Amino acid sequence: MIKFFLFIIALLMSFFSSAQVNEIQKYKPSDIKLHNEIVKMDAKYFNAYNTCDMQTQADLYDENIEFFHDKGGLATDKKELLKALKENICNKVTRTLIKGSIEVYPIKDYGTIEIGYHKFFNKEEPNAKSIPSKFIVVWKKNKNDWKITKVISLH
Repeated sequence: MIKFFLFIIALLMSFFSSAQVNEIQKYKPSDIKLHNEIVKMDAKYFNAYNTCDMQTQADLYDENIEFFHDKGGLATDKKELLKALKENICNKVTRTLIKGSIEVYPIKDYGTIEIGYHKFFNKEEPNAKSIPSKFIVVWKKNKNDWKITKVISLH
């Protein structure tokens, strides 16, 4: 009788947990043109990041940037952020996007939110395992120009 009762509980738990998973729809871009544009902007930014192109990075950051890093805290000074990137990232760390992970959500009369996964490789720690981590970027569109206004980097 106890085995039967445990079997019923396990069956019910399996049913409810699979029902919850089915509630989450697989991502499908609502605007494929916008999605592709943001994927290109992501590539532009991280190509600059990986090659230490500080001018391109500076051009892409909004003057009122908010950069949230789960380990480093909040940075709101654009010049200080660029200085930290130059001193701590340039020629030391590279980023690889997890292919197909970018999701793009338009924000009416503002721009878009990009969510995805990426990995970082630290040349100074070549044996360290690189684990995919989530990122969120808020992009603001001014005419035909995109600026990064907020970044949330989770590791």
